[in-house]
Amino acid sequence: MEKKNIDWSNIGFGYMKTDKRYVSLYKDGKWDGGTLTEDDKITISECAGVLQYAQTIFEGLKAYTTEDGRIVTFRPDMNASRMADSARRLEMPVFPEDRFVEAVAMTVKANAAYVPPYGSGATLYLRPYMFGSNPVIGVKPADEYQFRVFCTPVGPYFKGGAKPITIKVSDFDRAAPHGTGHIKAGLNYAMSLHAIVTAHEEGYDENMYLDPATRTKVEETGGANFLFITKDNKVVTPKSDSILPSITRRSLVHVAKEYLGLEVEEREVLFDEVKDFAECGLCGTAAVISPVGKIVDHGKEICFPSGMEDMGPVTKKLYETLTGIQMGKIEAPKGWLKEIM
Repeated sequence: MEKKNIDWSNIGFGYMKTDKRYVSLYKDGKWDGGTLTEDDKITISECAGVLQYAQTIFEGLKAYTTEDGRIVTFRPDMNASRMADSARRLEMPVFPEDRFVEAVAMTVKANAAYVPPYGSGATLYLRPYMFGSNPVIGVKPADEYQFRVFCTPVGPYFKGGAKPITIKVSDFDRAAPHGTGHIKAGLNYAMSLHAIVTAHEEGYDENMYLDPATRTKVEETGGANFLFITKDNKVVTPKSDSILPSITRRSLVHVAKEYLGLEVEEREVLFDEVKDFAECGLCGTAAVISPVGKIVDHGKEICFPSGMEDMGPVTKKLYETLTGIQMGKIEAPKGWLKEIM
């Protein structure tokens, strides 16, 4: 298979139209068989449920070329399960989890020429999503839905290496108590846009959201979970019912325990104890881990001992081990890599 003529080392983290995408329609209480299509345009009613009441959910995962030349995806079954949870919360029909994994595989295979070569630093990003498509004027769930998967090659999230970022403690709440913070709904990201634009205007890279009930506990950022390292090399991740259960974070927890022999605590993290940690990172699909060098709380700076030049040593080991697994350099736990071709 011949790869597309793309300057893989210099593409950014953005959208590039590829050849095929997957589409399945829900109507009269059931999903159709699904198909691949070249058409990247969607035509829906002006009164579609997604446009009126934001009834939409999505996932994000990647396909990689491994060191030995295989094309694989990373833990797509976990994305399928999380999307099913999101659908139930928004009263949307669950797209069968086995069909989700199959749709991802079909989309990758149909666009194999866009999967960046090993060593380029680039990957193929996949976006499965679902939305209410029929007219809905009263406040109620839609009756018809579309499940789709598209993909786009993306460059490395960090050009020139992962330099630690500076984040601020936000005055906004990311999610309501007992709300939708634990699912991957478009509405969660829409409400974070003003906060992130404001943070960027003030010179910060991201926001730290505290728990909405007491504003004393660390939750997450707009699109990533937190990961902390204590001064005695213990891994600590915040636990809350209103943060998204990151697949990357859960994978890093396993890597910490089983590959690096580190002690891990998944628990509530008080903001008051953040100043005592040695390292801090944000974990998610796009960057795996974004190192944090400084947190600013209304003018008061918390500077981590790991500094502003590079990842902390434990964070770096976690990053290198997980990316090594994803790229086939390190043996993966059973079921983590789904081979496409």
